[in-house]
Amino acid sequence: MATRIKHLAIRSGNPAQAQLMTDFYGSLFGMRNGNRIDDGYVWLSLGARGIGRQAGLDHFGIEVDDIQAIIARSKAAYPEINFLQRPSTRPFAEIGTHDPAGNVFDLYQAKPAGESRFLDQLRPRHVTHFQLRAVNPGVLAQFYQEIYGLQLEPRNGDDSTFALTDGRVTLVIAPWSILDYEGTGIERPAIDHLGFEVESLDAFKTDLDELMESRPELFPSQPKDFTEGARTMEIVAAGCSRGELMIHDPDGVLLDVTEAQR
Repeated sequence: MATRIKHLAIRSGNPAQAQLMTDFYGSLFGMRNGNRIDDGYVWLSLGARGIGRQAGLDHFGIEVDDIQAIIARSKAAYPEINFLQRPSTRPFAEIGTHDPAGNVFDLYQAKPAGESRFLDQLRPRHVTHFQLRAVNPGVLAQFYQEIYGLQLEPRNGDDSTFALTDGRVTLVIAPWSILDYEGTGIERPAIDHLGFEVESLDAFKTDLDELMESRPELFPSQPKDFTEGARTMEIVAAGCSRGELMIHDPDGVLLDVTEAQR
């Protein structure tokens, strides 16, 4: 059984932000591929939020070798999990489903060799992980191992997170507690950031500085009292040891960046 994490969706609160988001990820991370934004393995779905929907990191999508086997396994072990056939207008979301905590994700069948909708050639700057906050992270870790075959990375004795990988991208499931949000806005249990690996952190910082100079509209100014936002970034950084530099995109989505090990 092979599971591949193949897309991540970000929904902007402002329809006008879509092009800015495309330019940001395309320019800074080299993810531009025609009309699509990808890193050679993971595709970023960037768009405006629908009426009544929340903005930010919205969902992820996984590709499997046998959807029917996954559905059968899931129904046997987790009968409360449902599967919804998606309309043909959503080619990358054949089936919508969810985990035991209600986190929604897309599920689609792998195509035969030569017909795949996805690439498998990582660029130097690429997505390495994303972090999901959960009230009961252990329960979700068991679900993604048992049903989807993601591999649990070794854990330290005092590690409160669970890192599950498809061999390229890691889903980090971290504990969520409302008590963590003292002094800032309370974020719901959800995906809280994306992680990128770059070939050189110094080169990335140089590119970041140059982009801030040439495209200031990609870096909206923050209010003078940015206490809550700064505190949120501290919470995310403290909960994930994988990043060396934390930034955010034009719509406020948090990203951590680390240098590739040589």
